[in-house]
Amino acid sequence: MGKTMKKLAIVAILAALLSTSVGCSSNTAKGAGIGALAGGAAGLGIAAISGGYLGWGALAGAGAGALVGGIVGNAQDHKAAAH
Repeated sequence: MGKTMKKLAIVAILAALLSTSVGCSSNTAKGAGIGALAGGAAGLGIAAISGGYLGWGALAGAGAGALVGGIVGNAQDHKAAAH
């Protein structure tokens, strides 16, 4: 594991800990945090396999994951509020 990958792994772990330990009660915020973590890991893996730049892969994956996670969490919040 290279230095860049180790740094990104540490940042991802810290981001996950911070996003889940903040105590946010909405599914939107939780979904965005979890999505960013999962997307960042996926982007990092795809960049590593394809020979791309790891930092940009992780960044793009985290952005896409946060967006999708936020959308799904928001839908869950609206569904819970309707009941």
